[in-house]
Amino acid sequence: MISLAQDQFAQDLAPGFADAALESQAVFRACMNALARPARPQPLLTGLVPPAPLTPELAALALALADHESPLWLDARLRTAEVRAYLTFHTGARLTEDPQEAAFALVADAAACPDLASFAQGSDEYPDRSTTLLIALERLEAGHDLAFTGPGIKADAGLALAPLPDDFRRQLSANHAAFPCGVDIVFTAPGRIAGLPRSSQILGVA
Repeated sequence: MISLAQDQFAQDLAPGFADAALESQAVFRACMNALARPARPQPLLTGLVPPAPLTPELAALALALADHESPLWLDARLRTAEVRAYLTFHTGARLTEDPQEAAFALVADAAACPDLASFAQGSDEYPDRSTTLLIALERLEAGHDLAFTGPGIKADAGLALAPLPDDFRRQLSANHAAFPCGVDIVFTAPGRIAGLPRSSQILGVA
């Protein structure tokens, strides 16, 4: 039985998907399509209005992907009471402060993102037991700032991303070198996403 306090708490939260089944399936398909076609921006439209600084795109991915079996790690910018309450209520996921425990990591301050190697890398036997990073950017466009090759990329694909950590090229190179271990990344910006699985190799890094 829901208490009055619990009912008021739910009413005070920003709403999740209006149609949870249909919208979560649409976001899930968009995410899988982005990872299957790496380094190519894809549309991601959502009507969510989550508490700031959680972006609509990060919120949509979290609500579509996370559940009670997939711990969430939040960067320092997202660790507000409102964001924590929103994500735990709408996903049922447990929040963790240990990036090694995270199934998904939400990053709103991309320039301060921890080294990719600090997250769960999986193992040769269980490469799926790794973290998927969901990173919000100000700029996400097709371009040649970062060029990639690998499965799902018919020709060299490129992205223009900002902001990023200073040594992000090195991190991406090391992440690919650890394949089949390593993390997968989904970049987001207003209205779009782009996937970068660990199988994608960044070009131009020794």
